[in-house]
Amino acid sequence: MEVHIHPFQVHSVKDQRQLPLYLHTSPEFCLKEMLADSAENFEKIFSLSYCFRDEPSSPVHRNQFIMLEWYRKNERYESIMKDIENLITYATTHAKIPLRKNIAGQKLVTRTMQEIFQEFLKIDILNFLTVPSIKKLLLESPDVPVPQQELEWDDYFFLLYLNKIEPHLSKYPLLLVKEFPAPLAALSTLKQSDPRVCERFEVYVNGIELCNCFNELTDLVEQKKRFEEQDELKKKLYGYQLPKPEKFYRSLEKGLPPSAGVALGVERLLTSLFDVENPFFY
Repeated sequence: MEVHIHPFQVHSVKDQRQLPLYLHTSPEFCLKEMLADSAENFEKIFSLSYCFRDEPSSPVHRNQFIMLEWYRKNERYESIMKDIENLITYATTHAKIPLRKNIAGQKLVTRTMQEIFQEFLKIDILNFLTVPSIKKLLLESPDVPVPQQELEWDDYFFLLYLNKIEPHLSKYPLLLVKEFPAPLAALSTLKQSDPRVCERFEVYVNGIELCNCFNELTDLVEQKKRFEEQDELKKKLYGYQLPKPEKFYRSLEKGLPPSAGVALGVERLLTSLFDVENPFFY
């Protein structure tokens, strides 16, 4: 349901028509249905499978890719942070293929998004949480292309982030960026002590985004509200809408317990850690 994630729709050659079916972009809904099923009492679950996204191919993205996604019931996203650290340590210690030279012996560095902006741009991004303020900031920033049409807050943010911040993140071979500005909450919770930020993190290896983690939103009313907003924005920006996730809503009516979850690109993990062109040949 996220605005900028696009699924492949299934086409029937026999009937020459589009079907109301899609290749999944993530196993998220199914995994959360399992967490909400109290009768099964699942607490730690994962999926390792192919996912499909209708997005431009690039050196770090394929339309069909392997995703490792896992959830912890009754735990916060700090537990997932530790999982990621342990995964990277295990991979770099036990793999039989050569590491990239700058990875050996490195520790995972943690920064908030606020700290990252202060370090590279000398600004406090949390002072620019409205559309007019962040648009003005971009117009004053050299070398950032700003379209003539009005954009949403997250579009302005990513214009700034992708042009002025992300190219410098390789300064830290292993980097965890947490506490994104609240407008980027998606399906994560807001931080109780500072609702200007959401409880979400991403990990970068040599400047390549590896994974995206949420302290999961469990309020069904709020989740429906965000989905409806994203649905309308997808229609506005891309001219199409997806079916409402009614089965997912019904499962969440049972009550999704406090949980944390993460989605990690397996090919990205291997190609960013190891000094090989295609680690699947090893």
